[in-house]
Amino acid sequence: MKQVDELPMRFKTVDAENGRSVKAWTIAWVVTCALAAFGTRILWDFATIPTIVGVLINLTVGFFWVLAIVKQVNAMDELQPEIFLDAAATTLGVGVVCGLSYELLEDIRLISFQPEIPHLVLLMCLTFMASRILGYRRYR
Repeated sequence: MKQVDELPMRFKTVDAENGRSVKAWTIAWVVTCALAAFGTRILWDFATIPTIVGVLINLTVGFFWVLAIVKQVNAMDELQPEIFLDAAATTLGVGVVCGLSYELLEDIRLISFQPEIPHLVLLMCLTFMASRILGYRRYR
Protein backbone atom coordinates (compact mmCIF):
# COMPACT_ATOMS: atom_id res chain seq x y z
CA MET A 1 0.00 0.00 0.00
CA LYS A 2 2.94 2.34 0.55
CA GLN A 3 3.79 2.44 -3.14
CA VAL A 4 0.32 3.75 -4.00
CA ASP A 5 0.68 6.50 -1.39
CA GLU A 6 4.17 7.44 -2.63
CA LEU A 7 3.17 7.73 -6.28
CA PRO A 8 1.27 11.04 -6.04
CA MET A 9 4.04 12.47 -3.84
CA ARG A 10 6.64 11.57 -6.48
CA PHE A 11 4.66 13.38 -9.16
CA LYS A 12 4.18 16.36 -6.86
CA THR A 13 7.93 16.43 -6.23
CA VAL A 14 8.76 16.23 -9.96
CA ASP A 15 6.17 18.92 -10.71
CA ALA A 16 7.59 21.16 -7.98
CA GLU A 17 11.15 20.64 -9.24
CA ASN A 18 10.14 21.43 -12.82
CA GLY A 19 8.21 24.48 -11.60
CA ARG A 20 11.26 25.76 -9.72
CA SER A 21 13.41 25.17 -12.78
CA VAL A 22 11.02 27.10 -15.03
CA LYS A 23 10.85 29.94 -12.49
CA ALA A 24 14.65 30.09 -12.19
CA TRP A 25 15.14 30.11 -15.98
CA THR A 26 12.38 32.72 -16.34
CA ILE A 27 14.09 35.02 -13.85
CA ALA A 28 17.47 34.42 -15.49
CA TRP A 29 16.03 35.21 -18.91
CA VAL A 30 14.38 38.43 -17.70
CA VAL A 31 17.64 39.51 -16.01
CA THR A 32 19.73 38.79 -19.13
CA CYS A 33 17.13 40.55 -21.26
CA ALA A 34 17.36 43.62 -19.04
CA LEU A 35 21.15 43.42 -19.10
CA ALA A 36 21.19 43.23 -22.90
CA ALA A 37 18.70 46.09 -23.19
CA PHE A 38 19.98 48.48 -20.55
CA GLY A 39 23.62 47.41 -20.29
CA THR A 40 24.29 48.81 -23.75
CA ARG A 41 23.30 52.30 -22.59
CA ILE A 42 24.30 52.28 -18.94
CA LEU A 43 27.26 49.92 -18.56
CA TRP A 44 29.23 49.77 -21.79
CA ASP A 45 28.04 52.75 -23.85
CA PHE A 46 26.95 50.81 -26.97
CA ALA A 47 30.29 48.99 -27.36
CA THR A 48 29.82 46.28 -29.98
CA ILE A 49 31.50 43.27 -28.36
CA PRO A 50 29.75 43.51 -24.95
CA THR A 51 26.44 44.13 -26.72
CA ILE A 52 26.84 41.02 -28.89
CA VAL A 53 27.89 38.97 -25.85
CA GLY A 54 24.87 40.27 -23.90
CA VAL A 55 22.48 39.31 -26.67
CA LEU A 56 24.09 35.87 -27.12
CA ILE A 57 23.85 35.22 -23.37
CA ASN A 58 20.19 36.28 -23.47
CA LEU A 59 19.50 33.94 -26.40
CA THR A 60 21.29 31.04 -24.69
CA VAL A 61 19.40 31.52 -21.43
CA GLY A 62 16.18 31.88 -23.43
CA PHE A 63 16.75 28.51 -25.11
CA PHE A 64 17.37 26.86 -21.73
CA TRP A 65 14.15 28.49 -20.48
CA VAL A 66 12.25 26.94 -23.40
CA LEU A 67 13.82 23.55 -22.68
CA ALA A 68 12.74 23.83 -19.02
CA ILE A 69 9.18 24.53 -20.15
CA VAL A 70 9.23 21.55 -22.53
CA LYS A 71 10.53 19.35 -19.70
CA GLN A 72 7.75 20.59 -17.44
CA VAL A 73 5.07 19.92 -20.06
CA ASN A 74 6.45 16.44 -20.77
CA ALA A 75 6.25 15.59 -17.05
CA MET A 76 2.59 16.64 -16.72
CA ASP A 77 -0.27 14.18 -16.41
CA GLU A 78 -2.43 13.45 -19.47
CA LEU A 79 -4.86 16.39 -19.09
CA GLN A 80 -2.44 19.23 -18.30
CA PRO A 81 -0.53 19.11 -21.62
CA GLU A 82 -3.85 19.34 -23.48
CA ILE A 83 -4.78 22.47 -21.53
CA PHE A 84 -1.28 23.86 -22.11
CA LEU A 85 -1.44 23.11 -25.84
CA ASP A 86 -4.86 24.76 -26.17
CA ALA A 87 -3.56 27.85 -24.35
CA ALA A 88 -0.39 27.93 -26.46
CA ALA A 89 -2.37 27.59 -29.71
CA THR A 90 -4.76 30.35 -28.66
CA THR A 91 -1.84 32.56 -27.70
CA LEU A 92 -0.08 31.95 -31.02
CA GLY A 93 -3.23 32.78 -32.95
CA VAL A 94 -3.94 35.94 -30.95
CA GLY A 95 -0.28 36.98 -31.23
CA VAL A 96 -0.12 36.56 -35.00
CA VAL A 97 -3.52 38.10 -35.77
CA CYS A 98 -3.22 41.01 -33.35
CA GLY A 99 0.48 41.57 -34.08
CA LEU A 100 -0.05 41.82 -37.82
CA SER A 101 -3.14 44.00 -37.36
CA TYR A 102 -1.24 46.23 -34.93
CA GLU A 103 1.55 46.71 -37.47
CA LEU A 104 -1.00 47.31 -40.22
CA LEU A 105 -2.60 50.12 -38.20
CA GLU A 106 0.64 52.07 -38.41
CA ASP A 107 1.17 51.23 -42.09
CA ILE A 108 -2.26 52.56 -43.05
CA ARG A 109 -1.81 55.54 -40.70
CA LEU A 110 -4.62 54.82 -38.29
CA ILE A 111 -2.16 55.22 -35.44
CA SER A 112 0.63 57.78 -35.39
CA PHE A 113 3.11 55.84 -33.24
CA GLN A 114 5.39 52.92 -33.99
CA PRO A 115 3.95 49.59 -32.77
CA GLU A 116 6.06 48.16 -29.96
CA ILE A 117 6.83 44.49 -29.34
CA PRO A 118 6.30 44.78 -25.54
CA HIS A 119 2.64 45.58 -26.19
CA LEU A 120 2.29 42.34 -28.13
CA VAL A 121 4.23 40.35 -25.51
CA LEU A 122 1.94 41.67 -22.77
CA LEU A 123 -1.14 40.74 -24.82
CA MET A 124 0.25 37.25 -25.39
CA CYS A 125 1.07 36.77 -21.69
CA LEU A 126 -2.43 37.82 -20.68
CA THR A 127 -3.95 35.59 -23.37
CA PHE A 128 -1.92 32.59 -22.22
CA MET A 129 -2.82 33.08 -18.56
CA ALA A 130 -6.53 33.56 -19.34
CA SER A 131 -6.54 30.53 -21.66
CA ARG A 132 -4.94 28.32 -19.00
CA ILE A 133 -7.43 29.47 -16.36
CA LEU A 134 -10.36 28.85 -18.71
CA GLY A 135 -8.93 25.46 -19.67
CA TYR A 136 -8.68 24.33 -16.07
CA ARG A 137 -12.21 25.58 -15.40
CA ARG A 138 -13.55 23.74 -18.42
CA TYR A 139 -12.10 20.40 -17.28
CA ARG A 140 -12.95 20.84 -13.60
